[in-house]
Amino acid sequence: MPRKPRIEFAGAVYHVMSRGNRQEAIFLEDRDREIFLDTLGEACERTGWRVHAFVLMGNHYHLLIETPEANLVAGMKWLQGTYTQRFNTRHKVWGHLFQGRYKALLVDACRGDYFSVLGGYIHLNPARARLFDLESEMLSDFVWSSYPLYLHPSKRPSWLTVSRMLRSLGLSDDLSGRRQYFQRMQKRVGEMLCSERPWDLDARWANIRRGWCFGADEFREEMLEKIQNLPGERVSFSGEEVRLHDEQEAERLLVEGMTTLGLKEDDMSTLRKGAEAKALLAWLMRKHTVVTNAWIAERLQMGRPDCLSRYPRRIAESQDMGVVWKRKQLERLLNYGTDPAGV
Repeated sequence: MPRKPRIEFAGAVYHVMSRGNRQEAIFLEDRDREIFLDTLGEACERTGWRVHAFVLMGNHYHLLIETPEANLVAGMKWLQGTYTQRFNTRHKVWGHLFQGRYKALLVDACRGDYFSVLGGYIHLNPARARLFDLESEMLSDFVWSSYPLYLHPSKRPSWLTVSRMLRSLGLSDDLSGRRQYFQRMQKRVGEMLCSERPWDLDARWANIRRGWCFGADEFREEMLEKIQNLPGERVSFSGEEVRLHDEQEAERLLVEGMTTLGLKEDDMSTLRKGAEAKALLAWLMRKHTVVTNAWIAERLQMGRPDCLSRYPRRIAESQDMGVVWKRKQLERLLNYGTDPAGV
C-alpha cells in the first residue's frame, strides 16, 4: 500500500496524530503530559508553528497546527525524537515510543468549515472516548486539551493560538465568545451522551480519520497540483529544500546575533569553543531552528557535535544577570509565537 502524500509549504495547516508503538501508552502519568507540552512549546519556538488545538490521550495525541514555514517534517522529527528521549530517560526504558509514521492530514483552513470541524473533533476526543463522566462532568474538566485553555485565557501558553478557531465560528476571544463556545461544545457532548455511535456523530469525522487531506474539491485539486509539480517519486517538500531553508534561517540569526553581541566573523576562530558568546549563539539557533548540532558546531567552531548540547543548556539554565540580559537581547531578534489579526 503506497504511503499517503506528505506535502509541506509555507502556511500549511495540518491535523497531526501519532500513536504509541504497538498501541502502547505514550503518557504513563501526568508528568509525562507536562513534559510533552513543554517539548511541543520548544518545537514551536524552533519552527514558528502555531498550535490551534491539541489533546493528549492515553496512547496517542492530536494536534491542529499551522506552519508559517515549510518545516513540518523537520519539526515533527525533533518533537517526537526529543519527547521519546525524555520519556525513555524518565522511565529508564529504551527503543521506539511512537508507532511508525505520524499522520499529517492537510486541512483546508480558508474555505468552508473544515477548520472548525477539525478543532471540534480534537476537543471532543475525551468525550468520544468516555474519559470523563458525560452526565456529571464538563468537557472542560479534562485538562489535557486546549479546550479549557480556550475558556481561560490567563492559562494559555504563548504558542497556543485561539482566535482563528473562534473566528471560524463567528466568535470573538472575549467573555461572550468564550461562553458561546462553551455552550456549543457542551451541546455536542449532550448529543454524544444520547448517541449509540458517538464517534460517528458528525459524518465528516470519517474523512478526518482517513485520507490525506480534508477540504473542498478545489483544495484537493490545488494539493494534487502541488504533488504533480514535485520532482521525483516521493511526495514531500522535506529533504534538501527544507534543510537549506533551516540553515538560511540559522545563518540569519547568527549574523544578527553577532551584531547584537558586538562580534565579527573572525571572532569565531579566536574565541575558545565554550566561550559565552559562542554558547549564546548556539542557544539562539538551537532554540529557534532545527539545524543539526553538527552544523552549529562547525559554523561556530565549537568542537565535537556530540558535546555541543551542554553549551546552550548552560546558557538556558544560567541565572547570571549578564547572561539573562543577553538572552533577552537576542530574543528580540525573533517574532515567533505571535497571533496577527486576520490570520
